[in-house]
Amino acid sequence: MAGTNGKGSVLALAGSALRAAGVRVGETPKPHLVSYRERVTIDGHPIDVEDFTRHVEAVLAVADRVARRHGDPTEFELLTAVVFRHFAESDLDLALVEVGLGGRLDATHAWDGGVAVVTNVALDHMDRLGPTVTAIAREKAAIIERDDRAVTGADGEALEVIRRRARRLGAPLTVVDPAPVLGWDRDGLDVELPRLGPTRIGLRGRHQAANVAVADAMLDALEAAGIARADAEARRSGYATATWPGRLELLDVDGAEVLLDGAHNPAGAAALALALDDLRPFLAPGPLALVVASMADKDVDGVIDALTRGDVLRGATVFATTVAAARAMPAADLAARWRARDSNLAAVLVRDDPIEALEAALATARQGSGATVVAGSLYLVGAVRAHLVDDPELRDPSP
Repeated sequence: MAGTNGKGSVLALAGSALRAAGVRVGETPKPHLVSYRERVTIDGHPIDVEDFTRHVEAVLAVADRVARRHGDPTEFELLTAVVFRHFAESDLDLALVEVGLGGRLDATHAWDGGVAVVTNVALDHMDRLGPTVTAIAREKAAIIERDDRAVTGADGEALEVIRRRARRLGAPLTVVDPAPVLGWDRDGLDVELPRLGPTRIGLRGRHQAANVAVADAMLDALEAAGIARADAEARRSGYATATWPGRLELLDVDGAEVLLDGAHNPAGAAALALALDDLRPFLAPGPLALVVASMADKDVDGVIDALTRGDVLRGATVFATTVAAARAMPAADLAARWRARDSNLAAVLVRDDPIEALEAALATARQGSGATVVAGSLYLVGAVRAHLVDDPELRDPSP
């Protein structure tokens, strides 16, 4: 599965439906938020510490021999070997595999699961994938192999690239439009799906109408290929109960609302801005507090412009922070970019530590402001979620 945005949501929706159908499914959600082990899951549960350690030791032993001929493998290549090694011994019915970056040269492209999905294509990772949508689409469309069944939610020039690739390799292609939205509330939305009719989606944001349409078409393709089947009842149940941590995830923190979302590129930020406008009537009244961080190599100005295009951030207080990553933008630099591009905010404040930024935002909420939104980087979302949510499955031993 490839695409600029939505891969994780499609994986979460399809995986939930397949589990509801009794299918034993392995998944590769990425990036992780709290523990690296989140990137290898079986039936919705991350690989445990002992198995992960065992697989890493085995892979490193082989990697040392490979490196002498081909150079040192990347971290992601090592992880991909761990993933497939664990899947191979886990008696799976099906694996849903998400690429790491692009598709054509991605380590996961060594594997072909019979159904290839490209969610959409937009400008992101342009230093690696190319400067145009067409160039990026070529990289992503390359996951379609001969005689695969293919599904895409892409449009425009990207769709033409995907059509050509599928036609050249004899891969039947299903092109889907977003499902019609019937309505939404605080906890999800309702859409109209072919054959299912009105269907509840347990993920927030109108953009999930596009993702569930892709997920549903992917399940159709898996059934047509004779790989796995999820009937209508399993699909309805799976879509309604799907979860995707850190993506428009709403938490209650001692009576204060905290909404977590990565939104690390302009397309993701636009989806978040629309979702905030839609969710505003269901959230605590008062101006929002926004905790933001960003990688320095991202389109920071594009993200800011997308987030501030709606009305929901008018009068908001922004807490600019940074995260422990080599590519992270310093908090002061990020604050300066926000001040330069938007004048409708109450204030832009700097807090170098992300947890201090969160606590400062929560303090404003407890003084009568509205919800707190954490966005701009999945590294930030991961740090905040680890602070707020104690998940026993994600407790890693100390180094």
